[in-house]
Amino acid sequence: MANLAHLPSRAVLAVTGADRVAFLNGLVSNDVADAAPGRAVWAALLTAQGKWLADFFIFADGERLLLDCEAAQAAMLAPRLGRYRLRANVAISPTDLRVYAAWGGPAPSGIAAPDPRLAEAGWRVLASALPATADAANWDGHRLALGLPDGSRDMEAEKTVLLEAGFDELHGISWTKGCYMGQELTARTRYRGLVKRRLLPVSGQAPLPAPGTPVMSGDREVGLMRSSRDGAGLAVLRLDALRGALTAGGQVIRPHVPGWAVLPELV
Repeated sequence: MANLAHLPSRAVLAVTGADRVAFLNGLVSNDVADAAPGRAVWAALLTAQGKWLADFFIFADGERLLLDCEAAQAAMLAPRLGRYRLRANVAISPTDLRVYAAWGGPAPSGIAAPDPRLAEAGWRVLASALPATADAANWDGHRLALGLPDGSRDMEAEKTVLLEAGFDELHGISWTKGCYMGQELTARTRYRGLVKRRLLPVSGQAPLPAPGTPVMSGDREVGLMRSSRDGAGLAVLRLDALRGALTAGGQVIRPHVPGWAVLPELV
């Protein structure tokens, strides 16, 4: 039986109107036209300077696009996206749909699509109500083991660059679809090889310290803790420090490079 967890920290916005695909495509990092029944797209909204503001999964459902986003950001996203509507035939509104994650089995009922980041992640599901067989903590452990970021728990608004958070390898960027807000910095970071730090899984022998705790290599600060659960978490780390001994909050932590990550600096 598949694990199915309701994610109460998520919400769903609907984008409707004849111009919905073209409108959203000009704002986010991925190709919205790729969203189709049974196929979701993961994309980010950036500042004009190319820094992360929010990310969400985009579902195509009939005459609307559905954005699986952080509940805490939904109230910000709707007016922020609406600011760019101009004369476009587009409306953005909340819905009563709930967000679920499923893994370890076939897709459940509802508006479902494989998690576009990584096959091992399972499924994203939108529905009014489904009988859960797991909880959000179980999902958190699963995604941490895979090294998948979770929005503002792992990225900093107006600071994080997409390539630092694995958006390239995790299929969150289209390099061919044309212009979007923040594209110039994203492209320059890739082609000039400017990434000097990455969000990577870390582990410890005890519960890991709180987000924002400095990660140290001797007396040198080389990163910051982000989300964690028990002895597994994520941290933003300087790539030149990955081979050394690291500590955070007084305990030794070990970085891990997931199989999907491409770090040519370590080859």
